[in-house]
Amino acid sequence: MPTALDRWFIEAILVHEEALLRYLLRSWPQRDEVHDLRQEIYTRVYEAAGKALPQQPKAFLFASARHLMADRARRARVVSIEPMGDFEPSHVLVDDVSPERWCGGRQALMRLAGAFDQLPDRCREVVWLRRVEELSQKDVAMRLGISEKTVEKHIAKGMRLLAEHLFGGEGVSRHAASAALENGDEQQRAD
Repeated sequence: MPTALDRWFIEAILVHEEALLRYLLRSWPQRDEVHDLRQEIYTRVYEAAGKALPQQPKAFLFASARHLMADRARRARVVSIEPMGDFEPSHVLVDDVSPERWCGGRQALMRLAGAFDQLPDRCREVVWLRRVEELSQKDVAMRLGISEKTVEKHIAKGMRLLAEHLFGGEGVSRHAASAALENGDEQQRAD
């Protein structure tokens, strides 16, 4: 036997079912979720009416629909942040990487870091901004107060020196020695 709340719900809310369905179809992008939304709206309205009957049932029904859609849209934008445990290998597939490969990768990264540290200061700074931070050539030039052409030259020089060091052996240290000699020559000329 229907209660007074059930009769109110049938007479004041369910009579707007077709309008509510049209509204949801117009407003909600995932059409396959519309019927679930409608049921959740009915549940919210019924539970709220159990505490106190709304004065304007149709307005209350559509306000509940708007609030539910806003809640769902907000929830969809939230990114879950869960601790992952071991962060170092988290960027690779675990089943695809053997301990030997992982160790080899770390060694290669350490060699690259060593080569990078041996680059001349300005060259290292330009390579970092351009290749690691992925700034445009123009942005790097503006940030460092140099021309775009100079950025180009530093990138070319940095990449050449890194490649020589990693694949050709002594590229960076050879460059460091020649730079020291040049600096010594310049200093002697200045004296």
